[in-house]
Amino acid sequence: MTAREAEVLGLIAEGLSDTEIARRPYVGPATVKTHVDNLSAKTGVRDRAQAVAYAFRHGITGSPQ
Repeated sequence: MTAREAEVLGLIAEGLSDTEIARRPYVGPATVKTHVDNLSAKTGVRDRAQAVAYAFRHGITGSPQ
């Protein structure tokens, strides 16, 4: 998992939607979707709930504020 994918996963775990993540200056909606798709493939999660559980189990948090 890349650092950016881990950051997106952490933001998902914080409850942000794809649209809210895409509002950040460095990423657009299509890029968020690509990261989420890559995360799913790499971690084997099927949905956001599983992604959140994965993030908590692995200590992954969103970007520092």
